[in-house]
Amino acid sequence: MKRALSLAAALALVLSLTACGAPKKAETSLFAMDTYMTLVAYGDGADEALTESARAINELEQLLSRTREDSDVWRINHGGGKVSSETVQLLARALAFSDETGGAFDITVAPLVDLWAINSDHPHVPSQAEIDALLPLVGSEHVSFGARESAAPGSYDVAYVDEGCAIDLGGIAKGYASDAVKEIFAAHGVKSGTVSLGGNVYVCGMRPDGKPWNVAVQDPQGDGYACILSLSDTFVVTSGGYQRFFTAEDGTVYQHIIDPATGAPARSDLLSVTVICPDGTRADAYSTALYVMGEEAAVGFWRLQQDDPFEAVLITADGRLVCTPGLTDHFTKQEGASYEIQFLSR
Repeated sequence: MKRALSLAAALALVLSLTACGAPKKAETSLFAMDTYMTLVAYGDGADEALTESARAINELEQLLSRTREDSDVWRINHGGGKVSSETVQLLARALAFSDETGGAFDITVAPLVDLWAINSDHPHVPSQAEIDALLPLVGSEHVSFGARESAAPGSYDVAYVDEGCAIDLGGIAKGYASDAVKEIFAAHGVKSGTVSLGGNVYVCGMRPDGKPWNVAVQDPQGDGYACILSLSDTFVVTSGGYQRFFTAEDGTVYQHIIDPATGAPARSDLLSVTVICPDGTRADAYSTALYVMGEEAAVGFWRLQQDDPFEAVLITADGRLVCTPGLTDHFTKQEGASYEIQFLSR
């Protein structure tokens, strides 16, 4: 789960706008999907775009929340049933990402998330026996689709999970919501703006002064920033164990991202992963998956994506900031950051 955005959050927008001659600006904030969100748009259609975007985000939360008893996800986790086409679409993408990442991203890890309860007020260090009892419930094969008799041929509107299993779309829902906002901005002619959905950032077009947006990636070992990325028309999503964690009585620190393969908090040699690509849903899933994989597997995965490339910033536990080559002209090291900068090659 990505941490809520603030000036000292995992990602922060550095907005430097001209004071004179700027187009009309509209801004709105809301709390949804368990995080604070801020949307800014410029242009004649900005107000309408933000109103529709906020409505769309709230509607998606109603569909995708795991805790709302009227949501599609609740229905799936409690016997299955009819769900919206949007939910089916997102589930299909989530399962595809799970297969693509070798299970490093997996929405069926929900029972293990509940077992550890790291994001709750009462975290729990389970026994290996407790973990082993739940591991068989994890895997994309536990999610199924069906259709009512009245459904059109080849379409699905029923989803369910095997007994004892559960899904949680928290690791991908905000990315999906940011994709929806992108479409709304385009429909209302918004060509400049920023969207921050709790660490999931979308930068629309260029700034009103014609320059790229500056997106700051937080230093996971401090309060400052590790680097700044100058970007336009893209999504930026960061995942890291530093965002939410708890310290057990014996002093062991357990971070919140569960490795679906072990059933325990991921023991990654990465402190954070930032993924940059034109697909918010994909960026959301990949940021979690690459963190779980660790540096070597994450770099290998990136190198395999030749047909549909993405960019990334990996901050390692041994003090390196590893960037993909497409960021060379968009990267500025933050003054005072101590990381050794390393750019990958294909």
